[in-house]
Amino acid sequence: MEAWIILAIAAAAFQTLRFMLQKTLSTATLSAGGATFARFFYSVPFVLTLAAGYLVWTGTALPGFSGRFWIFALAGGLAQVLATWCVVALFSQRNFAVGITFKKTEVVQTAIVGLIVLGDRISLLGLSAIVLGLVGVLILSDTPDLTGRWHRRIVNRAAGLGLLSGALFAISAVGYRGATLEIASDDALMRALITLAAVTVSQTIGMAAWLAWREKGQITSVVAARRTAVWMGLTGMCGSLCWFTAFTLQNAAYVFAVGQVEVIFSLAASVLFFGEKVTAREGVGIALITLSVMAVGVFL
Repeated sequence: MEAWIILAIAAAAFQTLRFMLQKTLSTATLSAGGATFARFFYSVPFVLTLAAGYLVWTGTALPGFSGRFWIFALAGGLAQVLATWCVVALFSQRNFAVGITFKKTEVVQTAIVGLIVLGDRISLLGLSAIVLGLVGVLILSDTPDLTGRWHRRIVNRAAGLGLLSGALFAISAVGYRGATLEIASDDALMRALITLAAVTVSQTIGMAAWLAWREKGQITSVVAARRTAVWMGLTGMCGSLCWFTAFTLQNAAYVFAVGQVEVIFSLAASVLFFGEKVTAREGVGIALITLSVMAVGVFL
């Protein structure tokens, strides 16, 4: 099994754990912005320590990188912050497994972003897989307790948050892959660590400024929730490091396609940890999206 596949599976597992912690904090202690900030704030010490330690251990100097590195890194970092915020907000709309499945439309949207930004082509079979995924999204977005015309049942806050988070995660993935490729090093882990460190620090500074301006008191709450939030930072760092390293080795769409095992992990978490029930309709939607992203992984 290739290294990037193992990394993508590990990233999906760490990401599920992190979202479980974020869901708990966002529904009990912190706002959506606070829970999003906590994920980056508590990752910074781990990321900087690991990056510095790796430089010392390998005995190499900090490799150079172009100005395009910062364009890709900062654009990807902003997109990830907004995407994470959308996912945390989505948890209050639908259950955990459905929320994560909405987010996992990122694999389809990454293929589209890759076509627009990088010129990646989509085959007819790949397009068919995308359509299958869209059907699954429509099924998931049709809220059963909302009355009225069909378009009002499909076009709702949960659907919008889910699709937007997927689009933003797709943009961040392309940005991160672009950033890692701008670093003058043949060491995939080195490129991933440097990119991760730059992105995480910038995200933390940016979100701290936003919360101080718009959500006074949330930074204090994040510090107070450190016993739980620190684990969110650790799992977030581990997941991001796995994603970033995989991005240096393979096209982001392929990496996300393998990472769709997160749908299975999140479904298990939804039932076993949160005690939530998945309806038959939601199960069909999850199954269709899972089939879609698996097919995209095969046909890309």
